[in-house]
Amino acid sequence: MILGCCLEGKFNEAISFIEKMKEFGCFPDSVTYNTILGFFCKKGRLKEAGNLLQDMKEKGLMPNRYTFNILVSGYCKVGWLKEARKVIDLMVQNDVLPDIWTYNMLINGLCGEGRIEEAVKLKDEMEHSKVLPDVVTYNTLIDGYFKHGSSEDGFRLVEEMREKGMELNAVTNNILVKWYCKEGKMDEASERARMMEESGFPPDKVTYNTLINGYCKAGKLGEAFEMMDLMGRKGFKMDTITLNTILHTLCREKKLKEASELLNSASNRGYLLDEVSYGTLLAGYFRDGMADKALQLWSEMRKKEIIPSIITYNTIIRGLCQLGKTEQAISKFKELLRNGLVPDATTYNTIIHVYCKEGKVEKAFELHNKMVEKSLKPDVFTCNILLSGLCSDGMLEKALKLFNTWISEGKAIDQVTYNTMISGLCKEGRLEDAFHLVSEMKERNLGPDHYTYSAILGALASAGRMNEADEFMSKMVEVENFREQSLQLKEQNVKTSEITEAYDPDSNACSEQIIELCNQGRYKDAMRIFEASNQKGVTLSKSTYIVLMEGLIKRRKRLSKAVQ
Repeated sequence: MILGCCLEGKFNEAISFIEKMKEFGCFPDSVTYNTILGFFCKKGRLKEAGNLLQDMKEKGLMPNRYTFNILVSGYCKVGWLKEARKVIDLMVQNDVLPDIWTYNMLINGLCGEGRIEEAVKLKDEMEHSKVLPDVVTYNTLIDGYFKHGSSEDGFRLVEEMREKGMELNAVTNNILVKWYCKEGKMDEASERARMMEESGFPPDKVTYNTLINGYCKAGKLGEAFEMMDLMGRKGFKMDTITLNTILHTLCREKKLKEASELLNSASNRGYLLDEVSYGTLLAGYFRDGMADKALQLWSEMRKKEIIPSIITYNTIIRGLCQLGKTEQAISKFKELLRNGLVPDATTYNTIIHVYCKEGKVEKAFELHNKMVEKSLKPDVFTCNILLSGLCSDGMLEKALKLFNTWISEGKAIDQVTYNTMISGLCKEGRLEDAFHLVSEMKERNLGPDHYTYSAILGALASAGRMNEADEFMSKMVEVENFREQSLQLKEQNVKTSEITEAYDPDSNACSEQIIELCNQGRYKDAMRIFEASNQKGVTLSKSTYIVLMEGLIKRRKRLSKAVQ
């Protein structure tokens, strides 16, 4: 009856049966209490488990090792390691010696929290108590060292195992294979798998999945597919995580045809595909501009009754927006609302950005207000998108009001926030206000950076204030990290609010001409074309500004040396 009540979660009834047992002339024993204790711990009702242990002792029943181990296990599973330690101390006080299981549970709990040194001390304590560590003890500590401590100490424990005549089992080997893969040492990982065959512990499903993941992360797709075939011949199946890793790698390398074939073949072979499997390929299609294929895959996903989460909806909405399919993106946004999903900050920011890009700033603010109503806090990305939208739509005063409100409320701002406002002020010819914000940026340790200099220089050139532009360039010479910053910008893609630059033939022609003149040392001619471009409203590439500014800095340095 007690077991039946526990299985149905009727714990109060189970405890009441302890009292009823006396009425029938029988008395609860340690098995009775252990049954209820075990279920309490499984359900995480540890305070009640502790109370039941106290009740057990008050009734004159001595808890046995199994009783204590139930509690140690329960406490360790929820991270109550101090309480687990107290139980072990209580065991010793009651002359119930902890066994290998007791120690291993607490060692596992300590390693899980990265408290490796405490776990090693516990191993020493168990040896002092004549309880010999087993392969589980060593595996737990080795894995703990690899995850949180020193790999050198992990390998030292492997040698210690060998010295004590312990055999490295499948778990030990898989821990080693995983570490080699994590470090990108795929030759060593493969060699360890080969040694497993020879040692009588052949590679298992975990080994193969780990190796495939490792090869993918190392960019060795050929080896990953070879391992996948070998795994199949050995009668094992990839798990979904491994399959998704291969899909991600294929999409990252723009091998979308192969990714699609893998997805279809995996489905036909009975592999369990999930939302991540489809979402990965969806993102790949959108990155490559293949909206039709992405939408086709979306339909296929829905037919298979794989329910998309907000993450997958964000992928398709962002993808459609980037390809200019705004109406379809809005349609998906409305669809997710109908399906009872709650949009997150990414969802709102994506749609707000689209509205701003299309000049529908009022709609963008309506959505921003809904976001606030839903208790979602607009972040710095939201602010930057709205500021950019207002500035682009000629509503600089409203942008300044939002900017000042945002700062007065103590909300986070970044370089993009300042650069957006500085650019807006420069376009309106309000250079003094722009310079004020540059000073403010410096005070907040947020720059200025390449974009700031570009905006100011462009505005000065457009206003014909060439002497000031020259003075500004001299100040830039004093900025120690400018050269390094410029080189970094050349080497990496600078992330903005999902804004992509369109191909503009005028922009490209002017940019190429300016760069070519700078390479020839003809900086005055380059500057003349730069001024003309600004007057025509031609947007130049980021690299053009960098090359031009570096060139002018070089010229100024040469002139300074000549004067000296």
